[in-house]
Amino acid sequence: MDELEQSYRILGLEPGASVEEVNQAYKDLVFVWHPDRIPKDNPRLQQKAEEKLKEINHARDKLRSARREGKTQKSQSQPKKSQEPSRSYYSRRETQNSSQSYSKRETQNQSQSSSQSQYQERKQSSDLSGADFRGANLKERDLSGRNLSEANLSEANLTDAFMHKVNLNGANLERANLFRANLLQASLKNANLRETNLVGADFSGADLSGADLRGAIVGTRDRVLVKLTGAKLTGAILPDGTIYV
Repeated sequence: MDELEQSYRILGLEPGASVEEVNQAYKDLVFVWHPDRIPKDNPRLQQKAEEKLKEINHARDKLRSARREGKTQKSQSQPKKSQEPSRSYYSRRETQNSSQSYSKRETQNQSQSSSQSQYQERKQSSDLSGADFRGANLKERDLSGRNLSEANLSEANLTDAFMHKVNLNGANLERANLFRANLLQASLKNANLRETNLVGADFSGADLSGADLRGAIVGTRDRVLVKLTGAKLTGAILPDGTIYV
């Protein structure tokens, strides 16, 4: 087995998988194996998680590099798979409408181009505090550990963005699209999340103290499709306008 085949196998994919499938498989595995999800008092599992994460990162980078060089394998025996990412804890039908309601905001315009240009200029820096990313397309970006406090991300597309431990204190995320975004242990104290699409987002261990979520989209009428395991909501204004005590 060559290294390319091994990379597909590590990510649980068939040869010839699409970019979308590679990205989704990577995010799913990182979510499971990230060392921060392992109890600190279990060094054996911590070490195993770190080794697994390196393996996953290497496989993802190998497939990306191979695609740029035109070396990706094509599956000969199986029909082309749907490029729609799998969803672990919400149904396609329930999330489709929420996703479609934001599709118009993903079109490029002058404001988005300006915001995107600023992101490209500053993406190497971990300090993006106060940055203006209004309407920017940051889909699937890895913003883990970045300082985005007081940043303007209103109407930004953050679909499937990986924002583990990101600092969004006081940030403006009004009407942004956080569909399936991973905000594990993120800090969003006093953040503006009004009318934001939060369907499928993971806020496990996040700090949402004082955040304003009025009008935020969190699921269907009878089902919340946002993961809030261990999240801190003290003083947060909930979607219906009530204050969490």
